[in-house]
Amino acid sequence: MDKPYTTQQSLPQYPESLWRATTDLPAFQRLAEDIDTDVAVVGAGITGIMTAHLLAKQGKQVVLLDAGRILDGTTGFTTAKVTAQHGMIYHELMQHFGEEKARHYYDANVKAMDFIRQQVKEWDIDCGLEKEDAYIYTQDDERRSKLEDEFKAYEKMGIPGEWLESVPLPLPVRGAIKMPGQYRFHPLVYLKRMVEEFLKLGGVIYENTTIDEKAETEGPIKLTTKRGNHSITCQFAVSASHFPFYDGKGLYFTRLHVERSYAVAVKPETGYPGGMYINIDAPSRSLRSVSYNGEELIIVGGESHPTGKSECTHRHYENLEKFAGELLGARSIPFRWSAQDLITLDKLPYIGPITSKQDRILVATGYRKWGMTTGTVAAKIITDQIMGKDNPYSELFTPSRFQADPALKTFVVQNAGVAKNFIAGKFDMTHRNIDELKADEGMVVRHNGQRSGAYKDAQGNLFLVDTTCTHLGCETEWNEGERSWDCPCHGSRFKYDGEVLEGPAIEPLKKLDPHGD
Repeated sequence: MDKPYTTQQSLPQYPESLWRATTDLPAFQRLAEDIDTDVAVVGAGITGIMTAHLLAKQGKQVVLLDAGRILDGTTGFTTAKVTAQHGMIYHELMQHFGEEKARHYYDANVKAMDFIRQQVKEWDIDCGLEKEDAYIYTQDDERRSKLEDEFKAYEKMGIPGEWLESVPLPLPVRGAIKMPGQYRFHPLVYLKRMVEEFLKLGGVIYENTTIDEKAETEGPIKLTTKRGNHSITCQFAVSASHFPFYDGKGLYFTRLHVERSYAVAVKPETGYPGGMYINIDAPSRSLRSVSYNGEELIIVGGESHPTGKSECTHRHYENLEKFAGELLGARSIPFRWSAQDLITLDKLPYIGPITSKQDRILVATGYRKWGMTTGTVAAKIITDQIMGKDNPYSELFTPSRFQADPALKTFVVQNAGVAKNFIAGKFDMTHRNIDELKADEGMVVRHNGQRSGAYKDAQGNLFLVDTTCTHLGCETEWNEGERSWDCPCHGSRFKYDGEVLEGPAIEPLKKLDPHGD
């Protein structure tokens, strides 16, 4: 665009994922009894649903559980690129793991892409799966050399790629790499069909069922629900719940850090040249197209930051709106949403037994924003491990690799600051339990799998609210000194019971029933 773009206040009032808004998902009951099963899978995103389905196909009795609604976590708020181009990764993997293991990472993700493509074809799913070239670029002269190193890694490992001095977008770049033959799709339409197939195989799903972080592991595994204290007895348990619901002394909170990123779906004024794009600069930027109501929208993502390290999250949406407007024009923005992603210390996901001594509880986490393919990789690896089959990628992704590889121990030491910074972010993501509240105390808690605000007065009366500000959908924080919920974006303040204290918000926070759904 020739003229500087000025935001038009066209952002939706509340965040809503395009994927969630355009998919009618089934609802399931909360677990209300003790049950026995072969495998309990905790977390109903792409990894959990696919793992449950694959195991059910192998004849296992599988129960899939989620603390909230299925597909209401990171999978429902992704940009849904199905690609092996995961940003700046291959040069770094070669440096830390060697050429063979770096190539294994690429091969595993290509096979995941093939699996998704074949499954869509076999089931004839109308999920908008389209082949696209994927581009990674820089607009910074100083970062060009890093991108050149990445391309050299492509060449050395035989990864299909092409060095470019320009991209189809109207962006002045200082270098780019094109990886041909990647994909994009509608993830929830795809996974809804997988849920249906899982149910046909006898699988069982429970929603609004939070699992306690403690587990009995002597003999059959026994998990327990936080509400009702109901037990799930199983031979294997899978943690596909983003942050592991069970740690098993694996110290995962020291081995992961968390980032938040944002997306807007823009109806452009000018034509889009096709392709999927991501930069290596700051602030981060990502683009891809999607069909919506017969029109083309452009999903513009980015603005990544460590969770809890941004005072006004709404400004990130405004920055994306401005970027999209200056690049392509923005006639309207029907959707905006954000996602939270976990990143491991060495940027490889943790997939496999939760510790070297506990091989019947398996974990999959740390996808570094690339969950469509790595979540598929995880489901395949975990299924093979439970079925007693060899998988060529198990060793690469094993969570115990830090104990086994002296070089990685050094890498952990060098990145100790990452683990330190994660601790605060972890609690912003997982939140505490209502039963931890003391008299005259307020805090963010997890209620039915969702972020909520709780306050207990001096008489023991409990007040529970949705912490989403009713002005423009930012998340309020507890103000201990004033006993209020304060919005960091535009200054709205609410009483502990949700009533408005100060605008610009005019509607109270939604009140929640601490004993109900």
